[in-house]
Amino acid sequence: MSDKNPMLYRLQGVSRDFRLDKGVVHVLSGLNLEIPEGCWCALVGRSGSGKTTLLQLLGCLDRPTGGTILYRGEDLGRMSSSRLTALRRREFGFVFQSYHLLPELTAWENAALPALGWFENRQEAYDRARKMLVEFGLEARLNHRPPELSGGEQQRVAIARALIHNPAVILADEPTGNLDEASAKVVVGIFQRLHKEQGKTIVMVTHDPDIAAMAEIRHRL
Repeated sequence: MSDKNPMLYRLQGVSRDFRLDKGVVHVLSGLNLEIPEGCWCALVGRSGSGKTTLLQLLGCLDRPTGGTILYRGEDLGRMSSSRLTALRRREFGFVFQSYHLLPELTAWENAALPALGWFENRQEAYDRARKMLVEFGLEARLNHRPPELSGGEQQRVAIARALIHNPAVILADEPTGNLDEASAKVVVGIFQRLHKEQGKTIVMVTHDPDIAAMAEIRHRL
């Protein structure tokens, strides 16, 4: 791997077990995976294969039961909870199948919300949110609330919210799963531009073979 694309993630023998009343469920077992910086990686597989669990591990939302996850050469398993929280806030942007927008806030307010406590100047957060929403074709919808937006529009707001702090990595869990074909095409186009024009690393869970085919790395679980 060249210096231009250093290894961002290196997973070695990663497992994740969940203890239930009836025993232990092995969701991931002995997983090895490498993701270079600036790469688009698609995670594919049947339902229940551990795709979402893996995405949560990559985003420091969960810890593995066994094995090692290296991020930029650092072992995530050895980091304190406070360091992991700081890393999530700085490095990762999360996009989910469900939009998780606050219904009482406008599109503009939803997009800016995560950054309001991070930027010293609140106006900076709102300016950045507005710029992204305009870029995503939502200039006429800035002051509309989620119930007044289509599914595709809500997902674009959710993507803007995920990008408000300019993360290096976008972790997306079935981001087009609730969208019609036309809306899904718009959303995928946004991911393509983020990847090609801004060099964002994208790790995306998807059941759509056409979206998976866009990725440089496809990992089946």
